[in-house]
Amino acid sequence: MNQKKQTEETAEQAEETVEQAEKPAGEVPELVRDPLAELLSQAQNAYAAYTQAQREVAKGYKQREEQMEKVYKEAEQKANNACNEAIEKALRTHEKAEQQAEELYNKAREKANEVYQANVRQALDARNETIEQAWKATKEKTEKDWEIFQGAQR
Repeated sequence: MNQKKQTEETAEQAEETVEQAEKPAGEVPELVRDPLAELLSQAQNAYAAYTQAQREVAKGYKQREEQMEKVYKEAEQKANNACNEAIEKALRTHEKAEQQAEELYNKAREKANEVYQANVRQALDARNETIEQAWKATKEKTEKDWEIFQGAQR
């Protein structure tokens, strides 16, 4: 049997040799590769990866810029809201203080008017009393003078 195997192997080798002989002389066997072409291919792949990485980095920067812009806009909006609230609170405080001041002014004005009216009444009462006393004194003096005058004539 071994001899039969050897014969078959020899036949196969002969067929392969015939097939190789039938191939045209200009063909390069598949196993032979061009190292320059391989390096060029690697360089092209590396350059493609490099440009892809550049695009990814640019995309990352753009996303970061958009995020920072969003954060800025949010901070700006918060600052505007806080400012508006503070202004509104200041306005309410101002209006309340102004209203209180106006109420105090009106009360003080009323009090001043009351004091004025009381002083006027007091002055009028004092004048009227002085006039009444002067009239009474004049009347008494006149009566005494008439009594003296009439007593002197009798």
